[in-house]
Amino acid sequence: MYKGLETFRAIVEYRAAQQPQERFIQFEQESLTYQEWNDNGNKAANAAQRLGLRKGDTFAVMLPNGPEFLSIWLGLAKLGVIEVPINTALKGDSLEYILNKAECKAIVVSSEWIERIIAWKDELIHLEHIIVVGENVAKTSHAFHWHSFDGLLKQEDSTLPVEADIQPDDPSVILFTSGTTGPSKGVVLSHRANFSVAKTACGLMNYGEDDRLFTVFPLFHVNARYTTVLVALLMDCDVVMHNRFSASRFWDICRRENITAFNFMGSMLTILMKQPERPDDAENPVKKAFGAPTPTEIYPDFQERFGIEISEVYGSTELGTVATNPAAMFRKGACGQIVSIYECEIHDEAGFPCPVGQSGEIVVRPKQPGIMFTEYYGNPEATVQSWQDLWFHTGDTGRMDEAGYLYFVDRKKDVIRRKGENISSYEVERVINDHPNIYESAIIGVPSELAEEEVLAVIVLKAGEELEHEELLDFCQKRMAHFAVPRYIRFVEKLPRNTSQRVEKYKLRNEGVTEDTWDRELVGYKVQRT
Repeated sequence: MYKGLETFRAIVEYRAAQQPQERFIQFEQESLTYQEWNDNGNKAANAAQRLGLRKGDTFAVMLPNGPEFLSIWLGLAKLGVIEVPINTALKGDSLEYILNKAECKAIVVSSEWIERIIAWKDELIHLEHIIVVGENVAKTSHAFHWHSFDGLLKQEDSTLPVEADIQPDDPSVILFTSGTTGPSKGVVLSHRANFSVAKTACGLMNYGEDDRLFTVFPLFHVNARYTTVLVALLMDCDVVMHNRFSASRFWDICRRENITAFNFMGSMLTILMKQPERPDDAENPVKKAFGAPTPTEIYPDFQERFGIEISEVYGSTELGTVATNPAAMFRKGACGQIVSIYECEIHDEAGFPCPVGQSGEIVVRPKQPGIMFTEYYGNPEATVQSWQDLWFHTGDTGRMDEAGYLYFVDRKKDVIRRKGENISSYEVERVINDHPNIYESAIIGVPSELAEEEVLAVIVLKAGEELEHEELLDFCQKRMAHFAVPRYIRFVEKLPRNTSQRVEKYKLRNEGVTEDTWDRELVGYKVQRT
């Protein structure tokens, strides 16, 4: 890592000057050298400037992983225009909300998603320019200025310098939260905050120039951007990037591309572990992986089967990484110890610190300036609300042990309150997912006829497997408290997910108890209080 290179523009330009023909990234079909990337970034910056974009303006990007995304990301960073990456699954009022909330003046979008923009043309009050990647699209609306991405870049000189003063504390990006617990908020991050995330990952994983990083996560997400791409820039290693996670092809890709490390999120490790065993499972070049959550029930078996070391982290879009649980000193069930740049406490409902071992809300504050988010864009009320008593409130519940290890319990929204007991959906899911016939599950709370909530398990079975409801409850009774055993069970083909592989539980809550949901009370199944 190089001191003084603390903006995205600076680090890419440095690499391009030092090793212009070195390959930096390999997509599924295309690759990009440092020089190619920097040249395209210059063209994109000058094209945006020609369209009237200036430092501090906001610019939406709705693209799959590919060279175009990297080029526009770099171009906007060179110019000081604030990038607004958009989840490519969004449509309708969710898409309209982000474009208006972030006051985007322009958007670069894949041609396949143009109709999603046009459908809301009368409501998009700030949007002026639509830049299309892919097939030429007819100008179906006169409400905007239309451009071809390739056409714009062909008009620009890659050697023409971009005149803009970019500082580490300037806003770099607005990343909208997934909105699983409420309206999506635009998290404003500076270059310094982004570099803080990357540097923490570098230290945790001890990356070096011989590493090759693999990501299947989208470039509109922190994981791919700042714990893969920016990490590789800092450590002088390269990246292999795909658009989707394929469990059946994952290890073959790692072997073919000589991958040494990857990041994981959501149920990725569990899904990989449930793939049919192969005699060559451990014969792969991967040495290490990090992410969250790490399922404790498969942690040692996964490492032994695939021959890799797993580290865990805890953090958020707003904060970056707050706690790390390195493989060399891994503590089962914990997220790890708090990183040196943050303070962390557990607070009760009244805002007082909880005793060791007692659950409460995880609250955090920085020890250094500029390392976390600046604000929620256009939402001062939410910004102020998140900072109570000079602590940032994460909305997560957790606890600390005597050694200072942090333990995640659940999202506050996902804690189920049943007959006076607090139930962690995360803990119930861990038990249920350990059943050999089950692929994955999601646990939610649904309204009770009496008061508070009942537990509903939404379950995806492995292909070709069957499971009786009573058999599952028998399995649960041996492994969890009686009050946590689900009352309702519903089998589905798949769980609703966002592109970060997080289950969209709000959709399941909205559906609630459906006609195909099984109720143990209706059939007289009794849970033993032992």
